[in-house]
Amino acid sequence: FCFGTQTLFLQTLSFSFSLKSAFDNWRKQNALQTLKEENEALWKMFFFYNLFQDDPCPKCEEDWEHHRGKCYYFSTHKLTWEKSRNKCRDKGGDLVKIDGRNEQRRLREVMIDDADKFWIGLTDSEEEGQWLWVDGSPLDESFWGHYQPDNWIWEDLKGEDCVRMGEKDGAPDLNCWFDKSCQVPHRSICEKPEKNHQNVSECV
Repeated sequence: FCFGTQTLFLQTLSFSFSLKSAFDNWRKQNALQTLKEENEALWKMFFFYNLFQDDPCPKCEEDWEHHRGKCYYFSTHKLTWEKSRNKCRDKGGDLVKIDGRNEQRRLREVMIDDADKFWIGLTDSEEEGQWLWVDGSPLDESFWGHYQPDNWIWEDLKGEDCVRMGEKDGAPDLNCWFDKSCQVPHRSICEKPEKNHQNVSECV
């Protein structure tokens, strides 16, 4: 009788341990699943917060537009080509250098009015016909308007040694460059690299 009682006690104890172990496993799995769901919910909140909030580390300064690693400033004042370039330098940049079709398209999209005519950083002032960007690199891909450049001397007897984007009743496509007298005042497009923040504490 004592041996049977002892066996029953051990079986009951073993069952109790098994039941406790099963309950502990269920509780751990349930807690793990809850943590997983909470983690997914937090990530969703983080994603949508960043989707609709301003970047805590803006790539460009106020009044500058960001596009593919560059910052652009579209001036509102009309100046000569040289004075426009000096203004861009004062802002830490230079007149825009257009590196290809994608950049030309992006800048062209901004020009929706007849008055949208902007100096860009291209000139042949050093040698006629040898077009150079402000960084000294030669012109590669170009987007000249019809019959451009023509070096017309009507506005300036020295000819037309600077390049402007945009033209009233001009080409509606990407080919909207025109050589103009550098002394005629126009608006301009400045360009500089985007800010490279190493961490959030560097944001200003």
